Amino acid sequence: MKTIFRRLGLGLLLGAVLHTAAYAASEEKEIPLDHAPYRVNNLLALQNGARLFVNYCLGCHSAKYMRYESLRSIGLTDDQIAHNLMFGEAKIGDTMRVAMTAAQAEKWFGTEPPDLSIITKALASHRGSGADFLYTYLRTFYRDDSRPTGWNNLAFPGVNMPNPLWMLQGQRAARFAVGPDPSDPSVQLKTFVGYTQLTPGTQSPTEYDSTVADLVAYMQWMAEPDQLLRKRLGVIVLIFLGFFTFLTWKLKSEYWKDVT
Repeated sequence: MKTIFRRLGLGLLLGAVLHTAAYAASEEKEIPLDHAPYRVNNLLALQNGARLFVNYCLGCHSAKYMRYESLRSIGLTDDQIAHNLMFGEAKIGDTMRVAMTAAQAEKWFGTEPPDLSIITKALASHRGSGADFLYTYLRTFYRDDSRPTGWNNLAFPGVNMPNPLWMLQGQRAARFAVGPDPSDPSVQLKTFVGYTQLTPGTQSPTEYDSTVADLVAYMQWMAEPDQLLRKRLGVIVLIFLGFFTFLTWKLKSEYWKDVT
């Protein structure tokens, strides 16, 4: 009996050591985020982004704080919204919800996909803005047969989501170089060195980057539809305060000019 327990203990210890070694060997170096082009002030980009969002994101991710009727603000008519961006029994005043229930999401994916209404604000961090993260994330998927979905991502290693835009981008494999961490030689880092294109996409790399930029711009707008108005009002307020400060200074000089 003691021999059995000893062997079991050694087996568990060896498994823990191998697991730790595998984790250390597979630890990936954090990549910098690419800067997302700012297109929130471009109506054509927002309209294309809305089309992409409905066709490629809304199947799994809801946007429960955005109503279809709000898309009028980006230059779309009710007929355009109804015929091009609404499916099923949704009405113009409804929010962008998915038909999939939370229970179904738990069963199929293990967790409910996050709502994307304000995702660009939620993902902001020390690495960059939420828009920068999404722009980098949607452009850094690669095939990885060790993952349940067959996909992995440089910006979010170990992600459980497959590449939703793979038909546009094509399928790619990532190449890594393994080396010691300069700050801790006992840790082996995987450093990304490039891609190998496995299958072509329907868009060129430049076209695909522009497509992702439009989609990210739409999600930026969706997180705060009034942001352009807010910025315009901010400029007006600052101009008013500057003028009022100058006027106050001149009045003060006039009132106090005879005081010795």
